[in-house]
Amino acid sequence: MSRGALLVLADGRFPAGGHAHSGGAEAAVKAGRIKGATTLADFCRGRLHTAGSVAAALSAAAALGIDPVALDRAADARTPSPALRVAARKLGRQLMRAARSTWPSAELDALAREFPKGAHQPVVLGLTARAAGLGPVDAAYCAAYESVSGPATATVRLLSLDPFDATGVLARLAPELDRVVDRAVEAARRVVDEGVDALPAASAPLLEIGAEAHAGWPVRLFAS
Repeated sequence: MSRGALLVLADGRFPAGGHAHSGGAEAAVKAGRIKGATTLADFCRGRLHTAGSVAAALSAAAALGIDPVALDRAADARTPSPALRVAARKLGRQLMRAARSTWPSAELDALAREFPKGAHQPVVLGLTARAAGLGPVDAAYCAAYESVSGPATATVRLLSLDPFDATGVLARLAPELDRVVDRAVEAARRVVDEGVDALPAASAPLLEIGAEAHAGWPVRLFAS
């Protein structure tokens, strides 16, 4: 296991396309649900315990070697919004390109052939972690952190929020992120015996509704 590889994968400058997505923050800002650091923290906490929890468990399961096709179906079932499914597959396709160039892998190649238009990003992330020699805990941390770091970074641009305040939000969420990762990895390990129904299916209706509204905007700063 290489902690150096974990830093590369978790680095926001890794060319996986996440910079073009706000994780629902753009729609939340327009709706008035994010106005500053306090409401950003509320938004990120909710996202961490719903979408972040699901993504972390999917990534951990993929890193464990669970069938990625079954995991992709599970991801689809846990993503009611068509707009979010499209975004997840676009991000998966971009991550796949970066991952195959960085850590060549027969498993990544096989998944790319199975889903030429992109598999769900958390599934690709887990297989990427596996190709990089990382484990399920590492994959879960990457997924959970992405679920909150994307909105925090986007809000700096959307509201001209002080970057120090946005980073402080992420730092204060760290203990909760640890707990989400622990539960996600535990669920992923249960998949071996219980199947994908053991994965969390936490819902976030406002994220889903916001994504559908956001997809119809004529002008957007972020893709999702």
